[in-house]
Amino acid sequence: MSKEQPTAATTGDGGATAEAADPDAGPIDLIISGRAHELAGVEIRRILPSARRRMVGPFIFLDHIGPVALPPRRGLDVAPHPHIGLSTVTYLFEGELVHRDSLGCVQTIRPGAVNWMTAGRGIVHSERSGAEDRKIGPRLHGVQAWVALPAGDAEAEPSFHHHSADDLPLIDRNGSAIARLIAGSAFDETSPVETSSPLFYLDAIVAPGGEAPVPDEYPERAVYVVAGSLSAAGKTLEEGDLLILREGEEAGIRAESHSRVMVLGGAPLEAPRHIWWNFVATSRERIEQAKDDWRSGRFPKVPGEYGALPLPGE
Repeated sequence: MSKEQPTAATTGDGGATAEAADPDAGPIDLIISGRAHELAGVEIRRILPSARRRMVGPFIFLDHIGPVALPPRRGLDVAPHPHIGLSTVTYLFEGELVHRDSLGCVQTIRPGAVNWMTAGRGIVHSERSGAEDRKIGPRLHGVQAWVALPAGDAEAEPSFHHHSADDLPLIDRNGSAIARLIAGSAFDETSPVETSSPLFYLDAIVAPGGEAPVPDEYPERAVYVVAGSLSAAGKTLEEGDLLILREGEEAGIRAESHSRVMVLGGAPLEAPRHIWWNFVATSRERIEQAKDDWRSGRFPKVPGEYGALPLPGE
C-alpha cells in the first residue's frame, strides 16, 4: 500500500506519539501509540515510523488497517504507486484484497496468508477490493508492514511471492497462546517466506493470563496490540499500542483479556535509512532519483490497471 503523506527523510515522523518508559520499567524501552489516518477512504492507525523510533530491526513501517465495514458498491482502492528499497508485507485478519503489480502478478490475499513483495530497484503495485466484495460491502482488517532491505539488496530485481495460511508454521505455547509465523525464524520454526535479513514476524492469539510469545535471541523486538489488553512491568497495553522491548530482557507480557498481537523485530540494518512517501533508501540522492523517475514516468506500468497516485504535493 501507499502512504498518502510523505515522511521527511531521516526524521521518521509518521504521526505517532511515543511515551518514554521509566528507567526501572524492566523490559520496557518505549511505548508508542499510533494516530488515526485515512487511506483511500479507510481508517488506519499509523505506528511506525514515529518521531521517537524509526525502526524495529528491519521493520520501518507499520499500519493497522480497520477494522472497517464499507457500504455496498464501495471498496478500498489504492491506485498504482511505486516502491524502492523495501519489502511490503500485507497480512489480513478479515476481508480480502486483490494485488496487481508491474511484474504482471495478480493475487488475492485472504486472512492468514502473506503477500511479500520486494521492491528492490523499483516496482509498482495496486491493492483494491474485489468485485464480489464490493457487491455486499467489504469488511477489512489487517496490518501492512514494510521491511527495509540491506544495502546489498536495495537495488535487487523486484519480486513477488504469495504464501497461503496453510504454508506458515503454527506455534502453540501450551494452549495459552497460538502464533502463526509470518516470516523469519522463532521458537525453532522457520517461515517459508524468503527474507533478506534476520527477523521474525508473528501473529499471535493470547488467552487471558497467557504470555505473548516473544523470542529472546533478537536484539530488537516489539509487540503491537491489535485487539485486547496486556500488561508488562506494571504497564497496561491497549489496542493500538506498540511496546518496544529492551535488548536482553525477558518480555513477560501477559494478556489481561483475550488478545491479538503482532510480534516483530530482528537485527538492525548496517546503517540508518531515509524514508519519503513509499521510498526507502540509504541516501537522500536515491530518494530524489526515485521521485524524479515516478514524476517522469520511468517506473514500469501495472498491466490492466488504471490511474496512479501522484507524488505528494504535486
